[in-house]
Amino acid sequence: MREIGLSSVVVDETPNAIGIIPGRSGRALVFVSTLDDLATVAEHQRATTGPPRVEGDRLVGPGTNTSSTSASILAAAEALVASGVSPEHDLVFAAVAQEETGLVGMKVIYEAFKDRAIGFVDVLGDGRRISFGAIGIHWWRGVATGPPGHSLGGGLPNVNQAIGRAVDQILQLPHPAEHQDSRTIVNVAMLQSGAVFNHKPATGWFSLDIRSLDMDVIETIEAAVASVLADVAADTGIQLEMEPFQLTPGGQIPGARESALVTTAEAVSRQLGLEPTLSNSGSSNMNVAIGNGSLAIGMGGSRGGERAEPGEWADIPAMMRTASHVVLLAATLGGS
Repeated sequence: MREIGLSSVVVDETPNAIGIIPGRSGRALVFVSTLDDLATVAEHQRATTGPPRVEGDRLVGPGTNTSSTSASILAAAEALVASGVSPEHDLVFAAVAQEETGLVGMKVIYEAFKDRAIGFVDVLGDGRRISFGAIGIHWWRGVATGPPGHSLGGGLPNVNQAIGRAVDQILQLPHPAEHQDSRTIVNVAMLQSGAVFNHKPATGWFSLDIRSLDMDVIETIEAAVASVLADVAADTGIQLEMEPFQLTPGGQIPGARESALVTTAEAVSRQLGLEPTLSNSGSSNMNVAIGNGSLAIGMGGSRGGERAEPGEWADIPAMMRTASHVVLLAATLGGS
């Protein structure tokens, strides 16, 4: 970032890498890309024998797919600096860390710029898909605790009975059917308890995945789940508690679809020869901004292929279209 001429370059404790083209207004347009990747990608990177290689229009090697977006915002920033642009608003370029572990880096970026940002742009691709709303995703563990013991001592009370009853009742909650328009989902994917045939376990847990475009609906479901757990605990003599695992905010910003951020991104996509599809149900770093009431978009598109495989690759033309989109969006919304 320093080499291409960005100002106020810093690597924070997250670690996010941030650089700025300074403006005059005190406001900011914030572009973010994702630094980290899946654990399997990291394993393939450690096992590889050399750096990524160019094969025709492809950059081939573990980690190239997601990392292509960081390359794109750097290419865009370099082009803007080279043009001598003097923007009205600060143009912030942030490669953020820990997206895969709770959007940690984005939360830090949001706190730093929320009071002066005119918008946040999560750069995930060339803009053939544009998200302007976010689906909230709350992951919980339902933890059951009860008296352990050998089978000879009797099977009850038993954490597995409580888990089974709780899961059965939770999956029968009416909210997903009542709120289909907000893409509401309740799912239990994992159950875990016990280690041997002849002992009842002292503890066990189940996963709970609650999703909706409407955060009020998520809160209503969580209250209903708490009521189920209280009833089951009273019936079975087993303690049941919910522990948050990962809570990803979501929501809708009134007027977002008609905002300058969304309509300009849409126009830029068309200028680049794309026909963008728009969605109010994104799920990425942008959720942090939208969930806290700030305007944000996610720019999506195919980046390449074989993600999380040894032969992972990034599409170079797509990478450059993404950079072009960032340049045009920055020049248009950032002012000059």
